[in-house]
Amino acid sequence: MNQAKDQEFIEKLETGIPGFDFLSEGGLPKGRATLIAGTAGSAKTVFACQFLAEGLKKEENGVFVTFEEPPKALRRNMRGFGWNIRQWEEAGKWAFVDASPQPGERPLVTGEYDLGALIARIEYAIRKYNAKRVSMDSLGAIFNHLTDSAQVRSDLFRLASALRELEVTSIMTAERTEEYGDISRYGVEEFVADNVVILRNVLADEKRRRTIEILKYRGTDHQKGEFPFTIIPNQGVVIIPLSAIELEQKSSNVRITSGSAELDKMCGGGFFRDSIILVSGATGTGKTLMVTEFMAGGVSNGERCLVFAFEESREQLFRNATGWGVDFQRMEKEGKLKVVCRYPETTGLENHLINMKEIIEEFKPNRVAVDSLSALERVSTLKGFREFIIALTSFIKQKEVGGLFTSTTPTLLGGSSITEAHISTITDSIILLRYVEMYGEMRRGITVLKMRGSMHDKDIREFSIDHQGMHIGQPFRNVTGILAGTPMYTAQTEVERISGLFEEGS
Repeated sequence: MNQAKDQEFIEKLETGIPGFDFLSEGGLPKGRATLIAGTAGSAKTVFACQFLAEGLKKEENGVFVTFEEPPKALRRNMRGFGWNIRQWEEAGKWAFVDASPQPGERPLVTGEYDLGALIARIEYAIRKYNAKRVSMDSLGAIFNHLTDSAQVRSDLFRLASALRELEVTSIMTAERTEEYGDISRYGVEEFVADNVVILRNVLADEKRRRTIEILKYRGTDHQKGEFPFTIIPNQGVVIIPLSAIELEQKSSNVRITSGSAELDKMCGGGFFRDSIILVSGATGTGKTLMVTEFMAGGVSNGERCLVFAFEESREQLFRNATGWGVDFQRMEKEGKLKVVCRYPETTGLENHLINMKEIIEEFKPNRVAVDSLSALERVSTLKGFREFIIALTSFIKQKEVGGLFTSTTPTLLGGSSITEAHISTITDSIILLRYVEMYGEMRRGITVLKMRGSMHDKDIREFSIDHQGMHIGQPFRNVTGILAGTPMYTAQTEVERISGLFEEGS
């Protein structure tokens, strides 16, 4: 009861940093200091600058205390995020307190040195500019001047107390030596901060993955655990709070066409309008064709369609579509289709997710196709890939958009891919495309493995591909083990086999 009362009196300051205010359940506790700790390259300085830059949008002036990089370097480095610090300084909204080492200056090491003069300069700048936010980057540099741990702690307490007296909300950055070790290199900074936030830039499987964790938030609630984040040009730090995803999506009974009349029949009348469909198959089985027909079916019904392609170039996609009798170029000119082609390696998975969300928000499609998810596995860890899948599919469902995703199986005759293991449980429909070896030749088979909320055809049917697209035929008979990738013939007389062939040809 008392704890709940205390929490009510802790007012929070919205940082404006995308995703952080959700994780912190409102922002940083107002009038308190927060330690931002991380290894080299974990985006501490970007976070500290962004905290001030977002404050200016709310008419909250800021003071940046730099112990490492000179203001000239910071102004230049932060222009890539769209922050014109020089202009803010001239307008009297941003002030630097420069405590960075000067060229040729040797670190002063003496037991008599303290932070009194620096604290006075900070207080003066806060009062002069009526600042509400303060960022200090980075506390570790102070240890170049001081060797006595007790004195360091005493001086940092003085600094934190002075900021609290001035009722400013502040950020202090500190460097760590390892991602999951001590909070900070010198082990004392955390004692001066009411709140501790950890930034990580972990190397796993030769891939970097950035995460943020609120370790301590004295007297107030926050989201627990690590959450992925990325750094976007002209934006800065963007956090992806997976815990914000809620199972509150609407469910529609309206059917939409797959683009193939035969497949619509197999699915009991087509896909549901807001469903997530997974198409799984080996290379060459017709996954991109299904994407093409899915888009064509939407455009023919007056819907807006969006394709994200991660394996083939724009020219290849348009040429393939033309070969199947679909004119992507005309659809684009009419404003009904948008095709976005990117190689997975051009950026990190979190960046891909944010870019895809922005395009969906801007284009407002009725259908979205991703070809293929398997290509994106290459640029992420397994955990990062699963988070990407969950975030993207939930976003599409919230928009009530139909989504079709393709996945490549590891072998020609089938098998389960990593992609399927991560997405199959959250899909509404699963279509499997398989090669089937019969009497010395390779044929193609299709089956609807899953169709949530609807009856569907359980047969594995043979299909062919020509200049008009996909044609689904009769079910395979007397063959077992197709989906497992080990087709075997059951007992069948030669007469039955020949009569079956006549039936298929009729």
